[in-house]
Amino acid sequence: MGLCRIPPLNSFLRQPPQRLLRASFSSTAATHIASPPLFLRPARHSASKEDLQAFHSWASSLTYSDPDQNHLLCELRWLLQDACASSLDTHELLSSSQQMGPVPLRVELNGLYGLWRERVEERRPLQYLVGCEHWRDMVLVVKEGVLIPRPETEAVVDMAAKAMKGKAGGPWADLGTGSGALALGIARVIGEGEEDRVYAVDLSPVAVEVAKFNVQRYGLEDKIEVRQGSWFEPLGDLKGRLAGIVSNPPYIPSSDLPGLQAEVSKHEPWLALDGGEDGLKHLLHLCEGSSAALRSGGFFVFETNGDEQSKFIANFLATNFHDVFSGVKISKDFAGIGRFISGFRR
Repeated sequence: MGLCRIPPLNSFLRQPPQRLLRASFSSTAATHIASPPLFLRPARHSASKEDLQAFHSWASSLTYSDPDQNHLLCELRWLLQDACASSLDTHELLSSSQQMGPVPLRVELNGLYGLWRERVEERRPLQYLVGCEHWRDMVLVVKEGVLIPRPETEAVVDMAAKAMKGKAGGPWADLGTGSGALALGIARVIGEGEEDRVYAVDLSPVAVEVAKFNVQRYGLEDKIEVRQGSWFEPLGDLKGRLAGIVSNPPYIPSSDLPGLQAEVSKHEPWLALDGGEDGLKHLLHLCEGSSAALRSGGFFVFETNGDEQSKFIANFLATNFHDVFSGVKISKDFAGIGRFISGFRR
């Protein structure tokens, strides 16, 4: 479900995602969800350049004593970028000394003040405030109740794409799909055959709603089917047929959840975070279920909490499934942490 958790959870603040052009989105689709992302809303409001400069000055002042000031100032620019329907970029708008007419806005000026108070004072993630996250080369809709996809999880798609080379196509599963990030990423690199589909599964009805919306936004309804349920339960018709399984499951020990940074512990869904007493509950279930769900030669890759957890899973597979899986290995994330466990069905 797309979160880089312990130990690099602080990367949520230190390493802001790249902002992307959003030409693939159109405002017409925003009507299909209750609260469309900010940048898809019509510009029904306006404010003067001076009003926006005053807002920026006030918003910046709220960050002065914050240890994450640099990150917050970056997010402030992004908030203005999404809120302003102007041909000028944020820097030009804020630094210009020339007179100009009202700047069209997608939210009332007072609403903009309220959103920034939520970000700084309540530590509500920017992604929930603006309703989207930039992931790989996509802009994914997210909202409260759905885990925000992290940059680290992008590596899962790359590993899956590498594993596919030279092999026959077939159905894939993204278990615990959340926003649908991994399902969309996989669907865009698999083949075009009739069997080349991705089945995106999540227990949360909110996640299912958001994943379906993101699938529709990228025109991948013919390649991705979203199903609601717990792990392998909705995939009984695919038992022993899957060419691949990807998952970013909950893997944080229950006792660690209250100590996570406020953006995560207070706002992101614990359903997508809580891995049980030792954080291994769902990972072990995925390992066992994959032994029956994958076809011969099928590939799996799961994200874990990091080095020690990855080593435990690798040892678990070597001890209990040595005659089922081959090529089991641990791969590092961009921070050098052994984040991913992968292998093949014999």
